[in-house]
Amino acid sequence: MTRFLISAAHKSSGKTSVSIGLCAALARQGLVVQPFKKGPDYIDPLWLGRAAGRACRNLDFQVQTHDEITAQFARHAGGADVALVEGNKGLYDGLDLEGSNSNAALAHLLDLPVVLVLDTRGTIRGVAPLLLGYRQFDPRLRFAGVILNFVGGARHEAKLRAVIEHYTDFPVLGALPRDDSLTITERHLGLVPANEAEAADARIAALADRVTACVDLAALRQRCTAPPLPPAPPAAPPPVDDAPVRIAIARDRAFGFYYQDDLDALTAAGAELVPFDTLHDRTLPEVDGLFIGGGFPETSLQALAANAPLRAALRAAIEDGLPTYAECGGLMYLARKLHWRGQSGDMVGVIPAEVQMEARPVGRGYVHLRETGLGPWPLPPSDGDGASFHAHEFHYSRLVGLPDGLTYAYRVERGYGIDGHHDGLVLHNLLASYAHLRDVAGNHWTRRFVAHVRRCRAAARRPHPQGDCA
Repeated sequence: MTRFLISAAHKSSGKTSVSIGLCAALARQGLVVQPFKKGPDYIDPLWLGRAAGRACRNLDFQVQTHDEITAQFARHAGGADVALVEGNKGLYDGLDLEGSNSNAALAHLLDLPVVLVLDTRGTIRGVAPLLLGYRQFDPRLRFAGVILNFVGGARHEAKLRAVIEHYTDFPVLGALPRDDSLTITERHLGLVPANEAEAADARIAALADRVTACVDLAALRQRCTAPPLPPAPPAAPPPVDDAPVRIAIARDRAFGFYYQDDLDALTAAGAELVPFDTLHDRTLPEVDGLFIGGGFPETSLQALAANAPLRAALRAAIEDGLPTYAECGGLMYLARKLHWRGQSGDMVGVIPAEVQMEARPVGRGYVHLRETGLGPWPLPPSDGDGASFHAHEFHYSRLVGLPDGLTYAYRVERGYGIDGHHDGLVLHNLLASYAHLRDVAGNHWTRRFVAHVRRCRAAARRPHPQGDCA
């Protein structure tokens, strides 16, 4: 099989566009391509998965153990012809001095050669000391070669190739010219999501055409050939009783930030996921629970506000006790009103506050949360998972006018959350947070949520239920 890690010297080098083009170009050859993304990103995986025709998986040092990462990689890459891991930021960038969670560390952990995407704008001879420095900084790292990006023309490319050949031993695997028509628009969280971008498939096809024409795919595969991965142990299924539940999940232009592994875990725990469209559906499906993940509700503000029948149905269902989990964009949607760039629109109205979008991030990065024991989902069993855990937040919005004295599921030990001290607002059977959770060892939130939904359904069916379903 072929497996490698795509990285760069710094962010905004175009490695995501190159990775998307590689996924699509290799898939066109009839190969099974399994994409991975390092870190907590939701947006790049949407593009990579769409290009490969196979759901992208996230590998994250901050929330997963090394054993979890290696097992997850083997499990999903094992049946593929090509495993492509797109890094985040620069090759050696990380959260600590040693780079223990860097792209280079991931390449070592998974024994992957590195394909380096070089932003060549404004440089020719300067690429040589950069490459030599990257080689010398970690001599143990294996480099499969470089892909030159944003090349200014045939003359620029020829000079770059001559410099690299003369001063280094890096193979040049391809050279992509600068082409603004192929640029995927960026927003404050990165690229515009594939579920929102107009003509996403046409953009992916154009990137595949360019990569096919400008990258030596045969040489890339030859330099990244590896023996088959050993069989990965199957993921341990959670205990499931004989009572599956139906959970509605918002999947549309406004809401699309979900980890595929978490969706798989929900299904494994006994949930049937029922997609619905917050922009066009007028009614909520017949379900036992509700999950509204992250996204960009602000860019669909007017369409969300215009769908008054669904907003009313959601509010009635949640206030009537429908077990609901909402993350970030979902939390924003459940507030009373959303304000963005001089526009305002009514939202669902369950959360007694309004949402104001800011020019700068309010909460950004990894968070550390500790459970208060006041959430709607019972605390985990005595195996110790869930008492405190890492998650991720990235939001430019804040809640305005939120009253005092509300109940929260989490204390924020690192990060911002809702107010700098709390996250996980609890109302009725709703848990709404700015933090994005990941179902991993230490925080198996999916099975707890499904069990909560199951208990609520059972309580609703009793002739005289005692108390609530928590």
